[in-house]
Amino acid sequence: MLNHVMLGSNDIERSKRFYDAVLGVLGAGEPIRNVAPSGHTRLFYRHDGSTFGISEPINGEPATYANGGTIGFKCHSPEQVKTFHDVAVAHGGQSIEQPPGLRSGSMGDLHLSYVRDPDGNKLCAIYRVKA
Repeated sequence: MLNHVMLGSNDIERSKRFYDAVLGVLGAGEPIRNVAPSGHTRLFYRHDGSTFGISEPINGEPATYANGGTIGFKCHSPEQVKTFHDVAVAHGGQSIEQPPGLRSGSMGDLHLSYVRDPDGNKLCAIYRVKA
């Protein structure tokens, strides 16, 4: 359904360090660095058919996070969910909500962790337990 997700950053190099580490847990490599015609830097991480971008806001305004918004990253195991969380926190992210772990509910059994990146964007690492 989705082609890509792009988030704004107020410090593109800080975001690069954070996302190099966090998305590296999922298998993403070095991002493609692009300079927009406006002169703003953008980073594009490509992995497993998806693209995740970080950009300096082209309108020149500060980047802000979406209140109520969450970007979910698919993991391949409960251990990867925990590693995603721990690497995020070690690289300037903030752990939020409950500690990483198993949650049961109407969506089935899920291993989840939630963090905020250095710009305040809410990220979720998720592994769906096979029934």
